[in-house]
Amino acid sequence: MKKALVTLGLSVILAASLQAKDALMMATTTSTDNTGLLDYLAPKFEKDTGIPLKWVATGTGKALKMGKNCDVDILMVHAPASEKKFVSAGYGVDRQQIMYNDFVIIGPKVDPAKVNGMKTSLALQKIQAQSAKFFSRGDNSGTNKKEIKLWKEAIKNAPEKASWYVQTGQGMLRTINMASEKTGYTMTDRGTWIKYMDQKKDNNMMKIVVQGDKNLFNQYSVVTINKAQCKNVNPKLAKSFTNWITSAKTQKAISDFRLLGQALFIPNANK
Repeated sequence: MKKALVTLGLSVILAASLQAKDALMMATTTSTDNTGLLDYLAPKFEKDTGIPLKWVATGTGKALKMGKNCDVDILMVHAPASEKKFVSAGYGVDRQQIMYNDFVIIGPKVDPAKVNGMKTSLALQKIQAQSAKFFSRGDNSGTNKKEIKLWKEAIKNAPEKASWYVQTGQGMLRTINMASEKTGYTMTDRGTWIKYMDQKKDNNMMKIVVQGDKNLFNQYSVVTINKAQCKNVNPKLAKSFTNWITSAKTQKAISDFRLLGQALFIPNANK
């Protein structure tokens, strides 16, 4: 009887190990998770391929680090310059763009700094000049990387030590909530902004004040972890996902993913 229980125990452990091995492990950005996009896509992926998708949602900087540490098979991220360095350094292969949206700067509906409708650089300069509260994720995410780049274009340096510049160390939705509570500004991707509006409805005290500039474009891509660097990763599963998410069927599914009648992401694979 004891031997039977031991055998059963080993069988359970082996089954769990195989199940984990057969699941595609992904590190992705908070925006693809917070918006509900992955909850929407994962069942479709498993239905079409038989492969379960498991993911960790974090900033792009941490996602890239997880890739370097061989913790995942694939990345879904949105910091093109960092992704290209990751690939050129030999950590990733088969980087393919899959969709985009754009960044927007949001602030209180009363707009205390009076930046509504301004170009990005002018708006940031005025926010600095008036010491209006600005909430940065401060987490090396794709959004944070873009925000820092925009500050450098506007005022030469990011205002990291300014009293009015708050680094939250939090994800996007939490950062928006903090900005709203403290009557401040922040930058977010449009998909997360739409999700926030859907959550808050009539209680939303924020609005878009800056949008539409070319430098606010926000590209998302997938990157497979290089097996030459990470023996434990599964490039076959990663390739299945890349082929699936860049297919016409899935690209249409991404286009159909909407809240409040608005597209959160716009597919652009193979373009």
